[in-house]
Amino acid sequence: MDNRPITALITGASSGIGEAAAWRLAREPGTQLILVARREDRLRELVKKLPVPTTYIAADLTGKDAPGRVLAHVQEHHERLTLLVNNAGASWRGTFEDEGYENVRRTMELNFDAVVRLTEAMLPMLRDSAPSSIVNIASTASRIARGGAGAYSASKFAIAGWTDSLHHEEKANGVHIGMVLPGFIKTEGFPADELTAKAATRWMVSDVDKVAEAIFEAGPGGKAERYVPRAYALAGAMRIVSPRLTRRLLGGGVGKMAVTKTGADAADRAKQGQN
Repeated sequence: MDNRPITALITGASSGIGEAAAWRLAREPGTQLILVARREDRLRELVKKLPVPTTYIAADLTGKDAPGRVLAHVQEHHERLTLLVNNAGASWRGTFEDEGYENVRRTMELNFDAVVRLTEAMLPMLRDSAPSSIVNIASTASRIARGGAGAYSASKFAIAGWTDSLHHEEKANGVHIGMVLPGFIKTEGFPADELTAKAATRWMVSDVDKVAEAIFEAGPGGKAERYVPRAYALAGAMRIVSPRLTRRLLGGGVGKMAVTKTGADAADRAKQGQN
């Protein structure tokens, strides 16, 4: 475990898991934070509240110049970088028949391409600051897929595979690559209202503080991966041990129950209502 003071860059930091990660890392002595998200007003308010030195940059990580802008900000305000938390992401629900390639494209652009591009920009600084770490926020959907959420699963399966490969490539450079696989976590982007409304399914939903702790364990703590809740690891194991049973379960009522509405869908509907 790396006990040096942490200098961490967190994406998707204006709310939810990213904000919780900022508060968790702020508990470590000597921590410095760099927060990245699109909503500058939220970042500005969060920086005022955090008890550690914190800078921020408002950026849409799918933008062509975003990785360079973030790198320039970090180099200007911080001498080193010991942790990169790739958390920003979204999900737009819909079947492939209804939403087609365009939904896959925009989901991959944010959830995978933007992560890879930012990591490429930050990796030299992480190597120079080694021992250091990268934590990629994947999902239980990195291991099992459900109808109506295929684009999201595709992006998270890609993150999982790339994370494992990058670990092997960067180990010799002193950069640890960890992964966190959340299940249902109640956030602005994933409200999980359908599950929390019923006593029978409420137990399936966890909270952002548990994910934030898992991020610490998978980053400075040196863990390879962490499911949140831990029991969700059984879903990934079941797919390997019994893929036919997994398909049968997810193709029925369990799968339909598991495809919940998302904040990205709500934002799209709001835009359509304004037009």
